[in-house]
Amino acid sequence: DKDPNDPTLIAISGFTPEIQRILAFDLDVAGCRVVSAAEAEFRLTGKYSGRLEGHVQQGDTYVLSKAYNGASARALAHAFADEVALLFNRVPGVAGTRVAFKNRRGRSGEIYAADYDGQNAVQLTRDGSIVAAPAWGLNRSRLYYTSYMRGNPDIYMQEYRTGRRATIVRQAGSNLTPVPSPDGTKLAMVCSIKGHPNLYVTDINGGNRRQLTFIKAGVSTPTWSPDSQWICYVSREAGPARLFKIRATGGRSQRIQTAGISSCTEPDWSPDGKKIAFTTQGRGGFTLCVLDFTTGKTERVVSGEDPTWAPNSRTLMFVKRRADQSYYLSLLDVPTKQVKDVPLNLGNASSPAWAR
Repeated sequence: DKDPNDPTLIAISGFTPEIQRILAFDLDVAGCRVVSAAEAEFRLTGKYSGRLEGHVQQGDTYVLSKAYNGASARALAHAFADEVALLFNRVPGVAGTRVAFKNRRGRSGEIYAADYDGQNAVQLTRDGSIVAAPAWGLNRSRLYYTSYMRGNPDIYMQEYRTGRRATIVRQAGSNLTPVPSPDGTKLAMVCSIKGHPNLYVTDINGGNRRQLTFIKAGVSTPTWSPDSQWICYVSREAGPARLFKIRATGGRSQRIQTAGISSCTEPDWSPDGKKIAFTTQGRGGFTLCVLDFTTGKTERVVSGEDPTWAPNSRTLMFVKRRADQSYYLSLLDVPTKQVKDVPLNLGNASSPAWAR
């Protein structure tokens, strides 16, 4: 039997060079590997003439046949790739998704959004200052982030389509890493109102602020459970940076065990609730890890930092560092450990947030 962690070997033929390239990229990210027809387990064939026809064959048997029209060649190729990914993995593909990220130029930066593969990038903010930690909210129609545009790290919301902005939290001290709850009603953040950065929850518009942690060592980088009941965060209250969780309504925090891996930062809870991806730092640099609640195991998966889960809870986008310490984005298929760099030509991209 085939190991589910082995890539699916595919051959692609019959399409235009552009569609062939798009399919190869999308399916590589979905855990496939493009090989010759003689080596392939599955053959993808088809044609495009304004209408895309695509087929998947295993031996002499057609296991998928689809036709698409009414959109660009690129969009049709993505749609077929997602169908193939669903066939092979039993979870949706990510070819039609978008991400937000920070792009830094000099000391300042702006928030951008792009297709998951780096195409169609658009600049969303024009703050002319340091910005950080974009996070999607309200059915992917809003972005929350921190900006120093008024001299202090404050929290803002910007509507994705209209560009309308609102100040959410502006008060003395640091107001960092705003993260909307999956149900769209609350906002978690780290604020230093009383001197130490601690975890707070507000209504989605910034009202009814409530402090959840009271830790002198401070906390950082919250992430919500998909049922909006728990918040995972990082704290050094017991030595090295570790993961904890606390109910969104408050109460006692609980340590999240990470199988001996310490220096845990930048957690992201998967949309299916079964995993948390995070960063650990050691002598060899930064490494992505995945904690699987089903097995209780924590695995080091690839060099990199600051992971964000795709909607399918299989794919991660993360940050890699160049030799000159600038940043770029990469994609990871977690089961097969295949990595694909995102072809963004913006120089210094970091802080990715996948729209779910």
